[in-house]
Formats: sequence, structure tokens, C-alpha cells
Amino acid sequence: MKISKSEFAARRKRLMAEMAPNSVAIIPAAREVTRSRDTEYPFRQNSDFFYLTGFQEPDGILVLIPGRRQGQVIMFCRDRDPERELWDGYRQGPEGVVKNFGMNDAYPVSDVDDIVPGLIEGRSTIYFSMGHDDAFDRQVLGWVNSIRAKVRTGAKPPGDISDLSFLLHEHRLIKSEAEIRVMQRAADISAEAHSRAMRESKPGRYEYHLESAIQHTFAEHGARFPAYNPIVGSGKNACCLHYTENNCKMAEGDLVLIDAGCEYEGYAADITRTFPVAGRFTREQRAIYDVVLKSQLAAIAATKPGKKWNHPHDVTVKVITQGLVDLGLLSGDVDELIKDGAYTDFYMHRAGHWLGLDVHDVGEYRIDGKWRPLEPGMVLTIEPGIYVAADNMNVDAKWRGIGVRIEDDVVVTEKGCHVLTANVPKDATEIEALMAAA
Repeated sequence: MKISKSEFAARRKRLMAEMAPNSVAIIPAAREVTRSRDTEYPFRQNSDFFYLTGFQEPDGILVLIPGRRQGQVIMFCRDRDPERELWDGYRQGPEGVVKNFGMNDAYPVSDVDDIVPGLIEGRSTIYFSMGHDDAFDRQVLGWVNSIRAKVRTGAKPPGDISDLSFLLHEHRLIKSEAEIRVMQRAADISAEAHSRAMRESKPGRYEYHLESAIQHTFAEHGARFPAYNPIVGSGKNACCLHYTENNCKMAEGDLVLIDAGCEYEGYAADITRTFPVAGRFTREQRAIYDVVLKSQLAAIAATKPGKKWNHPHDVTVKVITQGLVDLGLLSGDVDELIKDGAYTDFYMHRAGHWLGLDVHDVGEYRIDGKWRPLEPGMVLTIEPGIYVAADNMNVDAKWRGIGVRIEDDVVVTEKGCHVLTANVPKDATEIEALMAAA
């Protein structure tokens, strides 16, 4: 299951149709990054570059020149090199890039400084997202300056440099049917991994045992890498929002919070589930869990086209604040507590974010200073939580150290939304039944 070559071509065509007349866009691929001495981290492509090409090699550069008769889509890539390919793996080379990825033309990246200045000379605008790679920023400015240095000979430097992300990221925000299918697969793999972690949880095991079960399930289904570093926090660690040490022994009577999702064909899943290490919630854990679940279900029901981005978050705040009052963790009028932000002692993050090629995907949340309306094809997470810090002396001791977050991925549809990650249990009774049957 992959995005088709024709869809990548359609993305490029759509972007070029919105570019200014006589302009050019430059999009670099990612580089390999050193992990230690002479070894590298696993390569991960630049999401903008991948969105427009599907090409998974480092060091490429895509150049889009709408209306150019000799070819509008040009890529610079690593040349074929039998000796390096023997050690490091196969390369497409310029011929492979043209044949297999639909470029009009391709050249060795070693020729880029000789060719690109001629492609950008006289253009009204260069679309380029500056500020992400200092070395490439300098390279682009070097091309521009090389033209400026020849002004007296009649050379005409580009008139303007504009951030490509304003155009491209709006395209990425609305997912196609093919993208939704790939994201559904990522969600299904991740859901299976979470269910396995529930089945394998036992007091005395370590958090990293559940992390390994998650990672193994990802890999055996073709998703070799997580979309982000998995969080496996038991006991009070569940109250640390981005805890990733994952090295503590899990104890009887504790909850464990797992926030993990795979990356499949470039697209991320993002799921959080919280469950009892030994398979049974205590009364206090269940009480908090049910408040979080109620808020999440209400937010999902409120996720519809036309509703503002912030609406699901506001719904979670209202349900959680009421729940905190009912449990005695807050006291006072709910509306006043919301107005004063009293709930943020227990619920200190927003209810979600965009999801796509990046786990915190691109796209503006506000338009002209106002929350934007949701549209069909947008994919977002809904992830409310309640966290009672272990050192919170303002609450009864029975609540301290309980952290609960429940997160699903949803795609906005014409009439509401569809939960991509519905295949992993989240009702407390269903979780207990799954763990009891393991």
C-alpha cells in the first residue's frame, strides 16, 4: 500500500499551478545525520520533499519551474556509484529518477552549483523554506549572489524569496483518499501493538518490555520505525507528559501510560492508552479514567466540518473541569474555574494536533488570528488527559501519582469524523477483559 506515482505528479502540478508567474521552487531532501563517529541515524526523508516526490534517498534537490518548455520538474540526486552502492545500498541515479519517479529531467547533485544559477536567473520569485538547514540556506544564497555579481554583464537576479510552506503546507493539511488509506494502515498496526502491550503487562516487568513489544509489532508489519519516541510511563511516570526513559519496573496497583505510534510509508499514527499494570483499575484510577474517556468521546462527537479547530479542546475542558469538581479535586463554579484556568493544574496541554507525514503535522491552526474551521480530509488527534502529580499536596493522597491520557486519530468527514484508531480498546471494562483473557 503506497501513494501512487501519479498522485505525486498531481501534487507537483497543483503546487505549480498556485506559484507566481515566472517563479521557481527549490525543495531539498534530508541529509544523513551522524549518530556516533562514523555511523548514522536511520535516514528519514524531509516530509515536504517526500510529499512531492516519493523519493527516499538523501541529498536530493527538487526544482519546480512552472511553464518551462524544456521541463518543469527537475531533480538533482546522487549519481550511480557501484563501489559506494556495494557498501551503502542501491541508488536510483538520474536515469532511475526520471524513469521511476516521473521527473522531466535529472542530474547528479555534484552538478547543482553549475546548473541551478541558470535556472533561477531572471525569475520573479524563488519559493524556498529558509531556516531549516544552515548549509543549504548558504548554498541557495550563494546561487543568488553569483547572479548578482554578474549584474553588470546583464544578469538578472531573482526578485524575491518567498516561503514555500505557506502554499505547500495547506496542501498537506487536507489528506487524499490514498493518504487516508495509508494512515488507516498505520493506525491498525499501532492499535495491534497497543493491544499486545496490554496483554503482556505484568507487575515486575519493566517499561521497556512493553516498549519492545510495541516496536516488534510495528516492525513485523512493515513499519520499521516509530513515528516518534515511544512513551511508556508507569506509576508517577505517567504524569510526565514526554517521559521516554522507559526503564522502571512496573508495580502492582499502578497504571501504565503508553503513547506510541508507527510510521508507515512515511505517515504517522499516534495513539495513547492508559491501563492498569495488573489488569484491574483501582476505584480512584477508574474514576479519573472515566472522566478522561467521557471528555474524549464528547470531543470526538464534536469534531465535525465547520466546527472551529479549538472546539473539541473546549469540549474536553468543560467535561474534565466538571469531573474534577465531582471528584473533589477542584471546588467552585465550573465556568469560573474554566475562566481562571484552574483545570490546568491537572490538564495542562491541548486536546490535539494535526497528524500526517509528521506526527505534529504542518498546517495553520489559526487564519487571520482566528481558529480555522475543520474541513473534510483533515486528520487530527484527540487526546485529553488528567495528571495528578505525586507531590501535589493540595489533593487527597489517594489521587496522587495517577496519570491518564487517551488518544485517538480521527479524520474529518463530510458529516462528522471517522476514528482511525478504533481497533484498540479504551473502555475500562473492555481493557480489563482483554487483559484478563491474556
